[in-house]
Amino acid sequence: MTIAVRIALCLLLALAPLHAWAEGDDKAMMIASDDAEMAAAIAKARSSLDEFLALADAPPPGTDRFKLKVMIVDGNATEHFWVIPFKRTDTGFVGILANEPEIARNVVLGQNIEFTRDDISDWGYTRNGRRIGSFTVCVMFKKMSKEEADYMRSAYGFDC
Repeated sequence: MTIAVRIALCLLLALAPLHAWAEGDDKAMMIASDDAEMAAAIAKARSSLDEFLALADAPPPGTDRFKLKVMIVDGNATEHFWVIPFKRTDTGFVGILANEPEIARNVVLGQNIEFTRDDISDWGYTRNGRRIGSFTVCVMFKKMSKEEADYMRSAYGFDC
């Protein structure tokens, strides 16, 4: 990816306020590594990843904002980030980190990263203005106040 394309994509992400909550303004939430609901959400995302990737390869009308959530390990810390846009490579995937790190210090917002299928913890896209996938986000809603979760669902089109 050329520098000019990377800069244009970073600017696009920075200038898309509605798009920014789930991708760029997403705040880190501490969830125990043995949280059963989060483990189930990640398992659901991973088990349906092939169907998602097929959709992303040939998006039907009314769909956009295809994204992957990727696990980044920095020493003893692990943080999950949305990657937008992404594409497949011969060895896995490459894409642009769309969240500001809060825990991990080995990556920065807008960084072009390479990752494998094993690093993917979630996926999502928008269909006719509604969020599809984002299974880990739905788990995080359960850990927020009812008011905050209701606002996020309503303002950003989540159905969970």
